[in-house]
Amino acid sequence: MFKINTQLKNKLGRAGVIETPHGNIETPAFVVVGTKGTVKALTPEQVKNLGTQVVLANTYHLYLQPGDEKVKAMGGLGKMMHWDGPTMTDSGGFQAFSLGAAYGEKISKITTQPRGDRRGMSLKGLDGCVPRKGLPREGAVVDGGEASSIDPVMKLAKITEDGVEFKSVIDGSTHFFTPEKSIQIQHNIGADIIFAFDECTSPIASKEYQREAMERTHRWAKRSLDAHLGMRFPSALFGIVQGGRFQDLRKESARAIGSMDFAGFGIGGSFEKEDMDTAVGWVNAELPENKPRHLLGIGEPLDLFGGIENGCDTFDCVAPTRSARNGTLYTRDGKINIMNAQFTTKLEPIDKECGCYTCKNYTCAYLAHLFRAKEILASTLASIHNLYFIVYLVKEIRQSILDNRFSEYKDDFIRRYQA
Repeated sequence: MFKINTQLKNKLGRAGVIETPHGNIETPAFVVVGTKGTVKALTPEQVKNLGTQVVLANTYHLYLQPGDEKVKAMGGLGKMMHWDGPTMTDSGGFQAFSLGAAYGEKISKITTQPRGDRRGMSLKGLDGCVPRKGLPREGAVVDGGEASSIDPVMKLAKITEDGVEFKSVIDGSTHFFTPEKSIQIQHNIGADIIFAFDECTSPIASKEYQREAMERTHRWAKRSLDAHLGMRFPSALFGIVQGGRFQDLRKESARAIGSMDFAGFGIGGSFEKEDMDTAVGWVNAELPENKPRHLLGIGEPLDLFGGIENGCDTFDCVAPTRSARNGTLYTRDGKINIMNAQFTTKLEPIDKECGCYTCKNYTCAYLAHLFRAKEILASTLASIHNLYFIVYLVKEIRQSILDNRFSEYKDDFIRRYQA
């Protein structure tokens, strides 16, 4: 399933190929996110034409709408969305975090907050709801040691040993995911690569809770694998490593998940931004070398270099399209906000070196007009550009590995991007 072509000298990074029933994925590769079976604002043809190799959809959202049985009846994810290339689905485990610990609080699975600013930020489980305004609870977001002012918000996910109880974001109905159910739903959706059910924790969770969640993830991984093997479905199942920001937990998790008979591995979030590359290295140094490794939810240009250098083969993230729809565009000279006044008269493409459809045919001034006029085309053209930028950045990184010039390429790109 996975072949390594070239490895970085004295590093964990490599260039290779993942074989799937719907085509090969040349790695490193960026996986474009189509959460509900569609990449927002783009047709599948547009997604393919910008160089995309593989698309990922969200298990939880497709389960809620239109329903995994309906996806199966339409011929599976690829057939449904008219995508003939490789596909992935996540397990739904991320929603344990996004609808639980993170819901109603300003917490991301990647934290950029300095360690010294985290007084009182231990997070132990998902226990119902955020308290009344001004009343702190264990796990509440704080600023300088005092509880933030948050209106009452009911959590939409609750974790038990058997699985996760979710509230639907559509109608509030209650649903329960077990590892076995997650696998069954993913089989119905029919992706080429699927993931074991896991618990994605908050990066500010205590070590005690990180261990508890990690050990539960290991038990769920075994249940996911048993269910997958019992159903005899052709998808490749990846296990997910957790453990938060703690080196001993990350290594322990990598050894535990790596010892199971998964086709590949995912590395879950809950990192500190400043230590993410190091944490990824801890994990990949322990995982089997001959199987692919996917870094979940990472897609900022500079983060990709660290992930690749430290042994990751594929990445997925909504950031390129989400940023695009908000007017933030990538260029070789860093990000720009197309809404800034300077771009209303700029009769040049977003990036003169970019080969995307948008840059070949439209000016910054026109894009600025579309955004200011709130035209739908703004999201389409901006998304084409950002996805092309990220997809081809990773393709160029891959080529630099094959050509034995990764370090030079990395240094040149970062120097210019940060200038």
